[in-house]
Amino acid sequence: MNIKSTDREDFKLVYDQNYELLVQVVVHIVYSLDVAEDLTQEAFERFYVRNMSFPSEVDARYWLLRVAKNLALNYVRRNKRESDMIDKVKSMPSFQAVSPSGSDELLRSERVERVRKAIEMLPEHLRLALQLKEFSGLDYKAIGRVLGISETNVKVRVHRARKKLEEILGREARDVY
Repeated sequence: MNIKSTDREDFKLVYDQNYELLVQVVVHIVYSLDVAEDLTQEAFERFYVRNMSFPSEVDARYWLLRVAKNLALNYVRRNKRESDMIDKVKSMPSFQAVSPSGSDELLRSERVERVRKAIEMLPEHLRLALQLKEFSGLDYKAIGRVLGISETNVKVRVHRARKKLEEILGREARDVY
């Protein structure tokens, strides 16, 4: 089945079948649902404007995944300085919680933030492989197509990312105690 990006029926088919997946992938790179939805829309705009043909819906999906991933990475890079400044301000004593209540929600949100920061510390090639594996529901073969690497290389990167993440989180835990 040939997919033409400017054909109304084909576009609707690809959009309906892939929108949620793209948002899910992008949200785990940018950590914002609103931004993820905007970037996903931009990926679909590019899909339409390019007036491309794909041999199948699967090929169109992988093209869209690559575009959405690249848009998300560019967004993160552009906003890195701004987020660094925000993190600096948040770490100032006057902005920290005054009384550690020990509530479950506070502890949970702190753990989530610690893991998010640890994931951000991973090298980009490891971080992307891990995020796509853990948060997109894609298998290793599909991730390889998105990243342009072999399935074996994806497995290696995911394994190394998990080990590195354990190391980072373990080091943080030792520093706390």
